[in-house]
Amino acid sequence: MKKLFFLFLFVLTVTQMRSQSFGQLISRLNSLPVSQRQAVADSFMTAGHTFPFVEADTLVHFVYNSAAQSVVLAGDATEWNPNQPFTNISGTTFRYCTASYETDARLDYKFVINGSNWILDPNNRFTCTGGFGPNSELRMPAYQVPPETAYYSIIPHGTILDTTFYSNLLGNSRPVRIYLPPGYPSGSEAYPLILFHDGPEYLSLGNAANILDYLIGQHLMLPVIGIFVPPVDRTAEYAGNKIDLFTGFIITELMPVVDARFRTSRDPAKRAMAGASDGGNISLYIGMKHPEQFGKIAAQSSDVISVISGTFSGGPKLNLELYLDIGTYDLAVLIPMVHGLRDILQAKGYSFLFREWHEGHSWGNWKGHLRLPLLQFFPISSGLNTPQDHHGMKLEQNRPNPFHGRTIIPFSAPAGSNVEITLSDLSGRIVETLFSGSVSATENILEYLHKSLPGEYILTLKEGKSTRNSILIQAL
Repeated sequence: MKKLFFLFLFVLTVTQMRSQSFGQLISRLNSLPVSQRQAVADSFMTAGHTFPFVEADTLVHFVYNSAAQSVVLAGDATEWNPNQPFTNISGTTFRYCTASYETDARLDYKFVINGSNWILDPNNRFTCTGGFGPNSELRMPAYQVPPETAYYSIIPHGTILDTTFYSNLLGNSRPVRIYLPPGYPSGSEAYPLILFHDGPEYLSLGNAANILDYLIGQHLMLPVIGIFVPPVDRTAEYAGNKIDLFTGFIITELMPVVDARFRTSRDPAKRAMAGASDGGNISLYIGMKHPEQFGKIAAQSSDVISVISGTFSGGPKLNLELYLDIGTYDLAVLIPMVHGLRDILQAKGYSFLFREWHEGHSWGNWKGHLRLPLLQFFPISSGLNTPQDHHGMKLEQNRPNPFHGRTIIPFSAPAGSNVEITLSDLSGRIVETLFSGSVSATENILEYLHKSLPGEYILTLKEGKSTRNSILIQAL
């Protein structure tokens, strides 16, 4: 009977620990005699909570429960300055730091112990590898892990070739990796291509090969050839006194060899360049200097040196399509640069996509959104985001897009035909069927109230078992 009583008491304690708010826990700890506080804190840590402890979708409590003289939080939200100290409950090793973030935020962070020991959060199982090793990863409740960043053994995979290029202009050599899509070469058509600056990092930290394999395998984008180029003297080549020499290396030394060796398209509208941070800067610079070579430019969390903003602002409109993004927790110096370039592009009438994320200056951010420029630049011409008329059937782009809550979806179908419109996530899983049945008119408008999580989705129009076309939409 005594064992049963203690079991009941343990279950009751755990249930209470799970149901109470964090504020109630802190109040209770402070109200207890000092000798009892550690046991209650330990019970809270073993009660099955997920850490960091999130309440009301936006309030986050970071917790550390080991002996230390001091604990400080550093990460994307602090520009990696260790300036958010933890509060210690007197008489215990229990410390906490409370902050508020957007419900869809994703942030890298670490704990700094005793002023110098930078560690992962021992209570958080999620990590994200960056340029300086792994960090703990805060995933707020509405954040969705992009499925395309993972490796799937069941889908076709591209081939990666290793080679080395010597530059007479720069007087150095560097390894270059070439991604050839599954089935290359196939047919007689030339392949679109995309060149990545900081190429090794886009492969190892940005999961670019996985992303290309997934998007190509799911028939979301055209098969492309990927060129992954590393810097040798990064700052000088990407944003300093070697920027013109590096540009010359790409245009006059590297690409002629790539074009001669592989079946690449010479059409600038089918040639893209991508980079992050200073890599975004050199992508913008080369696109600005040579739009006849690269007509599509993606710059993630980009530096934007003055000659770039000045040329785009004061010069003639260039034949370029662009993608820009920035994190709200990005490097403070970069945010106004990217916003300024966005405003210039809008004023000049450029075709571009700009997105802002509740994330920081990290590979977790960049790999999580690389799909957007890839889908923007290389859509499947027979379906995704390209309305096609199949015997009077076509699905138009929703408006507005991106949208929050409500959007309008126009579509056409012969009166009396049976159609189905489905909403799927990027893994192909059907989230919702928006319409299924016979239409009485040729021109139709479907109003959709989005009930799921923010993210990218695919609308598909079907007649029977035949897919007519698909549209990429984005819910905020």
